[in-house]
Amino acid sequence: MREARSEFEGECHMKLERALSGIIVAVAMSMVVIPASAAETRSAKDPVARGKYLLIVGSCNDCHTAGFAPSDGKVPESQWLLGDGQLGFRGPWGTTYATNLRLSLSRMTEDQWVHYARNLRMRPPMPWFNLNQWTEQDLRAFYKYVRQLGPVGKAVTVGLPPGKAPAPPYIQWPAPPAK
Repeated sequence: MREARSEFEGECHMKLERALSGIIVAVAMSMVVIPASAAETRSAKDPVARGKYLLIVGSCNDCHTAGFAPSDGKVPESQWLLGDGQLGFRGPWGTTYATNLRLSLSRMTEDQWVHYARNLRMRPPMPWFNLNQWTEQDLRAFYKYVRQLGPVGKAVTVGLPPGKAPAPPYIQWPAPPAK
């Protein structure tokens, strides 16, 4: 009987030690401040880095950088945002071409860009309704990033009105569902 009691007390003691160890680790972990990644920290302090981050997560290059999506993003940064006047997006609105954002932003002050982006309404596929929701700080960071990219390049093909056929290549968008 005494052996059983000693064995039982030993198991209880081990379980208690394990539980206390777990509590101590949990309390210690709650006091540890986990630092942000280097990119997040740099992005928070550096508006140019923040602008680049927004460009990437906003997928701006997919349309505004020629050949970006088909090359799995393997386009040198020196060629980013120069527009794509080759690939059109055709739908009931006509045909649109992704603008040269470097050129567009070079014609605006930072304040003008913020106002423009907040009030932007565009034809598809530009997700202007997402850009309208960016914070002023994010819009300014994006502006700073784009403006430091380098030469602004040339204007791209102007969009076409409905009914005017574009030269290939173009992506044909379906008409929206009837209401």
